[in-house]
Amino acid sequence: MTTWSRARAAWTMVAATAMWSIAGVVTRQLESAQGFEITFWRSLFTALSLAVILRFLQGPNWWRSLARLHPLVWLSGLCWSVMFTAFMMALTMTTVAAVLVTMAVGPLVSALVARVFFQQAVSGPTWLAIAVAGAGMAWMYADPAAWPDGAGLLPWGTLVALLVPCAAAFNWSVVRYAQQRGESIDMVPAVGLGAVISTLLTLALAWPLQAPATDVAWLALLGLVQLALPCVLLVYCARVLPAAEISLLALLEVVFGILLAWLGAEEVPSLRVLVGGGVVLLALALNAAWSKREGAA
Repeated sequence: MTTWSRARAAWTMVAATAMWSIAGVVTRQLESAQGFEITFWRSLFTALSLAVILRFLQGPNWWRSLARLHPLVWLSGLCWSVMFTAFMMALTMTTVAAVLVTMAVGPLVSALVARVFFQQAVSGPTWLAIAVAGAGMAWMYADPAAWPDGAGLLPWGTLVALLVPCAAAFNWSVVRYAQQRGESIDMVPAVGLGAVISTLLTLALAWPLQAPATDVAWLALLGLVQLALPCVLLVYCARVLPAAEISLLALLEVVFGILLAWLGAEEVPSLRVLVGGGVVLLALALNAAWSKREGAA
């Protein structure tokens, strides 16, 4: 994997974003599975898929290394479990577009977390991007009648979705903290741990399991294709591509996901979501481009 060219890693990252983006349209194909049961099945199949992948990557005795995992790997796994659970729950509470746009602010949330908890400097362009993205999010939800979550005091689906970039920001901060101490966190086992933790936490809440076989098959597809494979690919792409370029390419998930939900599930995003989301994506793209330029300077 370390011999990958930059172009190959970039196209692999594009493929990973395409795989991530199928979650919304696939979830809309489910017959009756709801809430925590959706999260349980997807997390279970993610864990099983990663067990097979780790067997292939690290040999038949890969599981013995779990007892020797660094404590920060377990902390990273807990972050992944929050991301897995909140993402699927949010998709059952609001539109695909609202979830994806909310998740897209992850790089900016990461910058804030790094500033508050690790005293890392935040550049002027990043502060500007945070302000512009915040304005875009405010525009999306300035009119309660236009909230994609329907009637209510707060856009709960969007608030749940916001847990994903927050957990992701803390996760990447943990990884950077380990790197600063000269330690290395293998993210593939961390993703697997996250899937196992999410499975165990949601089993009791999902019981009794009532999803029909067709729904379980769809969720198995998500576990393997939408989560396990692209997360592993991301780990390898991150060894070749700079963080700014990965952040920029990851924005394609928003475009792909909204388009697939539009075409495959007839879920047409509102004008407010399109305009506000466009402002958010523009801020993220400009920030990623600036970071890439600064890294090359």
